Order: sequence, then C-alpha cells, then structure tokens
Amino acid sequence: MTRRFGAAVLRSYESSFALEEVILSSGPADDEILVRIAGCGLCRTDLAVRRSAGRSPLPAVLGHEGSGVVVETGGPATGLNVGDHVVLSFDSCGHCRDCLGAAPAYCDSFAALNLFGGRTEHAARFTDAAGGALAPRWFGQSSFAEYAMVPARNAVRVDPSLPVELLGPLGCGFLTGAGAVLNSFGIGPGDTLAVFGAGAVGLAAVMAATAAGAVSVAVDRHPDRLALAERLGAIPLYAAPAALPDRVRRLTDGGARYALDTTGSGRLINDALRALRPRGRLGLVARLHSALPLEPGTLDRGRRISHICEGDAVPGLLIPRLTGLWRAGLFPFDQLIRTYPLADINEAERDCDAGLVVKPILIPRDGPG
Repeated sequence: MTRRFGAAVLRSYESSFALEEVILSSGPADDEILVRIAGCGLCRTDLAVRRSAGRSPLPAVLGHEGSGVVVETGGPATGLNVGDHVVLSFDSCGHCRDCLGAAPAYCDSFAALNLFGGRTEHAARFTDAAGGALAPRWFGQSSFAEYAMVPARNAVRVDPSLPVELLGPLGCGFLTGAGAVLNSFGIGPGDTLAVFGAGAVGLAAVMAATAAGAVSVAVDRHPDRLALAERLGAIPLYAAPAALPDRVRRLTDGGARYALDTTGSGRLINDALRALRPRGRLGLVARLHSALPLEPGTLDRGRRISHICEGDAVPGLLIPRLTGLWRAGLFPFDQLIRTYPLADINEAERDCDAGLVVKPILIPRDGPG
C-alpha cells in the first residue's frame, strides 16, 4: 500500500527545512506500526544535525519526539492495536546485553540506530516525491511528518484521554531531565539538586525534583527561564561567573548532593563540580564538542561525574509515571510548550535558537488523529 503525505525534509546541513510530499511504498513489517503523528517536539538534537560533520545522512526527515495514533500494525506481535495512542521514544536493538538489562539507552547499536544511519531494513520504501532516497528513520521515527513508520518497541501506549499532540517530548527531552532525577540520581525528599541550564531538559529535572520533594537551584542567564524555573519550584540563580559555586553552596546548605549540567560548557561543568558537597554526583546530558579540562580539586572528596543518556530510562516505565505526575499536577510540562504548524518548522527553529520558546511542538496539517 503506497501512502503519500507531507513531511519536513532537510536536504543539506546549511539549508532550511522544506515541507514536501514523501512516499511510503509499503505497510508495516511484523514488528512495526504506522502512526499518524499528532505532534512532534523540536529537540536540539534534531538541530545538531547541522553540526554533525556529515555523520548524519541527508536528505532526511528528522523528528524524534513524536506522538500520535496507530493506524496500522504489522500484527499481534507488536502488542499494539489500531486506534491506540502512543508516545514514540528512542530506538534500540532489544537483544544486546544492555537492552536485556533494562538499559536500552546504552544499547550497543544506539548511535547507529538513532543518529548515524537508522534501521536499514526496508529503507528503500521511504522516498521523496521524485523517488529519491531519504535517509533511514531518524531515532526510529522521522516524525517531522504526518505519518511515521516505527518499530513497535519504540512506542509506549498512553491513555487516550491525554492530550496526545503534546506528549511527544516525554519520549526524549522531558524523559531525559526527569529520568536523570528519578532514575539516575534517585532523588527523594530533602535531597538537593543544582541544575545548570533551564531549557527543556533542565526544567524537566526541576519539575521532577519538586515532585520528589527535593530542593533545587536552577542556574541560567535568561531571566524569563529563571522566572519559569521559580514557578516550577526551583530557587533561581543567575549564571554570572563570579563565585557561582559559592552561591550554589549557600543555597543548598553547604553544597548540592546532585548536579545536572545541560549546557556542555566547560566552565559551568567545573562550577557544578565545585558546587557539590563531598561525595556529590554530577550528571552530564549535553554532548561535548571539545576536550573537557577539569580544574584541580573539582573531583576531590569523593565527587563523581558521569554522562547520562536518555535519563537512564525504560520509556515504557517512565512515560506512564510522568503522565501520572502530570495528572496529579506535579509535572506541568505543558507550561513549557508552544505549538506551531509543521509548515512553520523554520520559524520554530529560529525561536528555539533565540531562546524565545522552551519546547516547540510541531502539529501536522491534519492535527491529532
């Protein structure tokens, strides 16, 4: 069955997105589902393709925070049915040691499946209107589109009473920040957290810390982001370089037990380490693009630093937890969202780059299914 639909195509690392007709020339395989996209978050990982030094193949349909309604399945093995509402998350192989150990974000094939090639099975069925090849699925989704063909293991069923068009970022950006707090750190009442960078990931961490009963400090240089962080329960702190670690320590009774850096800034990473109490832990979620020089003393007294991928999450467990917190008024992620028509993706990218929006969500022409 051939399906033609609209998608935002990126043809070169320097070009804008272009809304084009694309073609899917066959239905889902046994382990796949076809999803009508209701909304898709715009994530900085999508925009980082422009800086990937050619490692991410183009032309491609990007987008990896999709959500929508299942319109076709490959059969009962998918565990999903037509009409199910789903949130789409990252891809993983399902059979390596880490996947079998409930750590799919550390899948042996994570980079290949999500960033630098995608699943190559049936790749030729996805083309542009002229029959030209498009790159295999980005993060198993390519959901800057009206439809996405997805491995069933990427999809998490959600309650149909939820606003499905807003749920996509729970599959990546919000999942990463909240998962770092709830999974990686295991934060609980009375713990202290310093979050460096109050974007989508950082503010998700703030919301999760507030829900867990912890004290959090949000560090950023944008007053509007700090005001939002304060509304979400954090102590706001402007990121002036002077004595930043000392100011964090004063606000966290001698030092934060945990810190999360979302910026990738070497200076702020060193500041975050100095802001920790003895035996404190710093988690990094941003991709580093240069060597990270650690200043003397930053790792003294049992302090630790590690990278956290996708919030150490099993999406099928964490996404329902986050929607439950949202329903209870404890994870108000909708306050971070602004919606745009998919056709306005370039405007959404500009607003994101300018810091005018925390989390853009792109709505395809036909809207929620």
